[in-house]
Amino acid sequence: MHVKKGDKVQIISGQYKGHVGEVLAAFPKENKVIVEGANVRIKHQRATQMGGESGRIEKEGPIDASKVLLYSEELGRGVRVSRVVEDGKKIRKSLKTNEIFD
Repeated sequence: MHVKKGDKVQIISGQYKGHVGEVLAAFPKENKVIVEGANVRIKHQRATQMGGESGRIEKEGPIDASKVLLYSEELGRGVRVSRVVEDGKKIRKSLKTNEIFD
């Protein structure tokens, strides 16, 4: 998968197109990521104990990893990346600006 936890990404399609946020969690087997502030779901929760938390709880849901691109600070938008080996390490490099993301 081309993104991992902690990356800054831009969503390129769907309801949240153009949204920029941090990846909170990545699920490589399902090819899904959770992006901060995107795909927000509301869960109505009843208190399980006396004095417990209840009400509407907002939580981000997963979206497909193919709908996000790594965000380039230089260009101010999402960019495609390639994986290259330099000094025996795999790194992610922007195709347009050669910006390194690892």
